[in-house]
Amino acid sequence: MKRILLAGAFALAAGGQALAADLPQPGPPPPRAPATYLPVAPVYNWTGFYIGGNIGGSWQQGSFGDPYGNSFSTNNQFTGTGGGQVGGNYEFSNGVLVGVEAMFDWRFNSGNTSNTVSLVGPGGVPTGASASVTVNNQWLTTVTGRLGYAWDRLLVYGKGGGAWVGSNNPTFNVSGASTTVSTSNNNYGWTVGAGLEYAFWGNWSARVEYDYIGLTNQTFTLTNGGGDLPAGDPFSGSGRNVQMFTAGINYKFGW
Repeated sequence: MKRILLAGAFALAAGGQALAADLPQPGPPPPRAPATYLPVAPVYNWTGFYIGGNIGGSWQQGSFGDPYGNSFSTNNQFTGTGGGQVGGNYEFSNGVLVGVEAMFDWRFNSGNTSNTVSLVGPGGVPTGASASVTVNNQWLTTVTGRLGYAWDRLLVYGKGGGAWVGSNNPTFNVSGASTTVSTSNNNYGWTVGAGLEYAFWGNWSARVEYDYIGLTNQTFTLTNGGGDLPAGDPFSGSGRNVQMFTAGINYKFGW
């Protein structure tokens, strides 16, 4: 009986191997499709020279006074401005940016007349005349350094440096008539500002900016006197400043 069972087991094993040899073998797995990646836009680089234009508005403040107690305060009058800027930036790999810029703007309505004051003369005696001062700042120029940080196409920056204001001599108006004055024309000072800039297309960018210009004290003298004030009466200006808000556009040239 054992011999019969062993013979049957060998026969089944041999038959299974023969049957397996006759079955078709599985083919290789299908090739994997290549991975697809969406193109990634390169990070914008602010490094390069640029030139552009701007338009906006400005306000000026300050006061003038003489030894007799006559004091004139400049009205906080809005004046339209327009001009241009040129500069250069260098952006480090961590997004920090340094640069320099020169900016020039004309003031469209440069004359700014102060309040009207009833004049007093030597000894504080009223003269019976009234007067005002017209300040004529015609243009503004600043040369500054810039420091900022860029998030790709968005740049936030601050700036600071020197400022110059071009003007004619102030006009001293006494009871409707002007009198001759001379001035030191010390219309220079310092400036600080801040802004946002966005590169919206190619090398074109748009920006908004605020600037504060602090000016040195300026003096003018009544050459021939006026309103019973003596010739040579000195008026000294103090607290003089110009504040400016502009919007502009730049084109960058890489280097």
